[in-house]
Amino acid sequence: MQLRCGLEPKTLAALTVVLVVAAVLAAQHFWSGRPQPVSAPETVREEVATTGSAGEPGPSPGAPPPAAATAASSAKRVVVDVGGKVRRPGVHQLPAGSRVTDALRAAGGVEPGADLTGLNRARVLMDGEQVVVGGPAPPGQAAPGGAAVGPGAGGAAPGGASVSLSTATVEQLDTLPGVGPVLAQHIIDYRTQHGGFRSVDELREVNGIGERRFADIEPRVLP
Repeated sequence: MQLRCGLEPKTLAALTVVLVVAAVLAAQHFWSGRPQPVSAPETVREEVATTGSAGEPGPSPGAPPPAAATAASSAKRVVVDVGGKVRRPGVHQLPAGSRVTDALRAAGGVEPGADLTGLNRARVLMDGEQVVVGGPAPPGQAAPGGAAVGPGAGGAAPGGASVSLSTATVEQLDTLPGVGPVLAQHIIDYRTQHGGFRSVDELREVNGIGERRFADIEPRVLP
């Protein structure tokens, strides 16, 4: 090439260097322009893990709203009034499905000598119910099962009336003429919905009580 082009040795050497540098730059440009894998940022990965597949938001952590938690809690508890011959009489909150024996236990247990004969301690409690142990009976009346049968306990009362509609239990209502467990439950359901009985005449509004049955029950009950 030196003989054909008449190039000086220095010029040939410089040309060689230029060609080598050009080749290196071309190789570097080709290498840097090749396709490369790209990884998602960490923040994007965390968001995908939180939202789940198909961009659907996952369940948010934390407790449920206070109103929902309160409603769920109150729906799973019953409030009962335990009195009479128990160590800690008063109003107690118990889990739904609790029985009379659980109410007695919450009240500290019965006092020594209290007569529990006939008291159904396996009965399931209802919200707003009153359980009275060993209360005195009016003259000429017996207190069945050690439970009080005074006006405040839903039992017998002087003057011919025997059951208080606002406090009687299913068992006590079941003793009325023509009243069975189903009708007794209807009476208690009506009482719960309307906050008690203001008069005996409200019995006419209970499902299953007609005029004839009301006439049989009326002399035996108080509001």
